[in-house]
Amino acid sequence: MRDQGLASRREADKLVEAGSVFVNGKRVDNGAMVNEKDNVVVKGIKKEYQYLAYYKPRDLPTQDLPGKISVITEWKSKGLYPIGRLDKSSEGLLLLTNDGRFSREVLTNSKKYEKEYVVTVKEPLRPGIVKIFLAGMDTQALGKLLPAKARIINSSKIQIILNEGKRHQIRVMLNELNYTISSLKRVRIGKIEIEDLKPGETRPIPVKL
Repeated sequence: MRDQGLASRREADKLVEAGSVFVNGKRVDNGAMVNEKDNVVVKGIKKEYQYLAYYKPRDLPTQDLPGKISVITEWKSKGLYPIGRLDKSSEGLLLLTNDGRFSREVLTNSKKYEKEYVVTVKEPLRPGIVKIFLAGMDTQALGKLLPAKARIINSSKIQIILNEGKRHQIRVMLNELNYTISSLKRVRIGKIEIEDLKPGETRPIPVKL
């Protein structure tokens, strides 16, 4: 039920206790074993799925930190959670949902949901950086990376498109090439663009699974 986005683990336990869960036509109790081929039916529940594009502001962490406000603490009361993360010092597009199926698709289908960033650095960008990224950069911190597309926008701004999402990947790539990042903004995930959203704003997005 959790994997289908119908309920959290705790909610699933309550549904079983209420007698609402049936496996292969038989009502089950908590602790019952379920196989992949079993037919699991939840009666009396219809979940409204939500999908939002959200502009995460700079300096707001995605994950929970003790005593700190985060994306999770802001949205979990509404039953919505971020797909993946965006580090505290970065800003831009995050996807919020209560649908576990969509979360898994975005996280596992990196080709369909490539991620585009616009990064500003303090030092002048060298033209060779585009070829370095496209060849698959060797890094000390993350090892060999997959090829990444890049386009120099101006002397201090670069567009980077990734098909993988290693922790702090863009920061590692640029830092190891001796660049100092002054801003990092994610502007697209797959076909979903940030468009005219401002920090803290959301908009619904159409999703078909």
